[in-house]
Amino acid sequence: MQVRMLGKVPYLPTYEAMQAFTAERTDDTADELWICEHPPVFTQGLAGLASHLLMPGDIPVVHTNRGGQITFHGPGQVMAYPLLDLRRRGYFVKEYVYKLEESVIRTLSHFGVTGHRVAGAPGIYVRLDDPFSHAALTGPQHATDPFRGLGKISALGIKVSRHCTYHGVALNVAMDLQPFSRINPCGYAGLQTVDLSTIGVQTTWDEAAQVLVTQLATRL
Repeated sequence: MQVRMLGKVPYLPTYEAMQAFTAERTDDTADELWICEHPPVFTQGLAGLASHLLMPGDIPVVHTNRGGQITFHGPGQVMAYPLLDLRRRGYFVKEYVYKLEESVIRTLSHFGVTGHRVAGAPGIYVRLDDPFSHAALTGPQHATDPFRGLGKISALGIKVSRHCTYHGVALNVAMDLQPFSRINPCGYAGLQTVDLSTIGVQTTWDEAAQVLVTQLATRL
């Protein structure tokens, strides 16, 4: 899998390039992993509802063909876009999503942070009271509100066309989190969003990106 470090690039041309790469690839095209960060932008998935976009202000909104609702991308966030032929690699979409999430969990573990999954809500979350705790939050209150006590640190949204993937996963490292308050992140009102910086992990975008690349390359 060829890794391309794209640096800071606008979202829309990157999205269009992923579409073109996927449309033009053949059975012999090598898989690639694109790593980048974007200037501030809201992106809306196919299932996205306008009601979840509360107050975009001066931040552009791009409608996309990925799954999921609305999220925010901005500087200080590592974007990973795997462009894979799933049929050639021999696994199905659910397994692919699991591998993406597991790569983020292992990346967080590298920094001492415990990532948690929430059933039916793709992405990775951390405990707000103790991001370094391995214990899952349980109790009757979590049966009705599975996000209680959790903050989202990684969003995931993918598209599969002719067995080939694009879009991908975001990891929040050290970013301006205020724009997340202008939306219902991933369609969940009041869901808190965090990054490594706000939970006490001091690292650089480059270091976090390299760890995530290593984990994705190992699992994909």
